[in-house]
Amino acid sequence: MPRFLAVYTMTPEGLASFRNLPKAEQEAVDANGLRQWKAWEDRNAGSIVDRGGMVGKTTRITKDGIAKAVNPFCGYLVVEAETADAAAALFEGHPHFTVFPGDGVDIMPLVT
Repeated sequence: MPRFLAVYTMTPEGLASFRNLPKAEQEAVDANGLRQWKAWEDRNAGSIVDRGGMVGKTTRITKDGIAKAVNPFCGYLVVEAETADAAAALFEGHPHFTVFPGDGVDIMPLVT
């Protein structure tokens, strides 16, 4: 079955807005969001090949050298689905953007 890389994205503004909330509100969002995220993973366990994880700050390496970089990526996982549309449908209503300040999930086929 085809595999797809799902990349969680978040704008710097979205993260800053979340971090500016009072600590108690952040903790409430985290508790609710993590509960919903686990429920999403449980519902879709048969499609998840690699649970991936969240990612930190970016370092970019080019022919010109190594430098700090900024991109919207904040996490990833790998799923199996018949099509890209089917993979995308797994993420409709995902807590990454319905509870947490994420702005989307990008789906890309893994090609050989």
